[in-house]
Amino acid sequence: MKNHSFWSLHTLKNFYIATFVVWLVWVLFLDNNNIRIVMANRMKMKDLEKEKAILQEKIREVKKERNEVFGNPKMLEKWAREKFMMRRPNEEVYVIVDENNQPVESKKEE
Repeated sequence: MKNHSFWSLHTLKNFYIATFVVWLVWVLFLDNNNIRIVMANRMKMKDLEKEKAILQEKIREVKKERNEVFGNPKMLEKWAREKFMMRRPNEEVYVIVDENNQPVESKKEE
């Protein structure tokens, strides 16, 4: 009788261990959110967070430039002329470019 109860306990332990192993294999490899997909999503999330930080910095720069430019009409004209090559009527604008066909003034900002 004693061996029978031990046998039942041993069988029960094996059942739980086997069930756990099957569940672990299912979760790690067969599920829709398996370990490979989770790791790929984490890497993608890190890349997107880096891109988000870069874009937020650009937003801060643009807001700063907007506040400087739109507060002063003379600065607005200067900004429009430099950024968008705008001109007044009957005025000609000459842009000096380098060998790569890039405006020379843009090199100062870089």
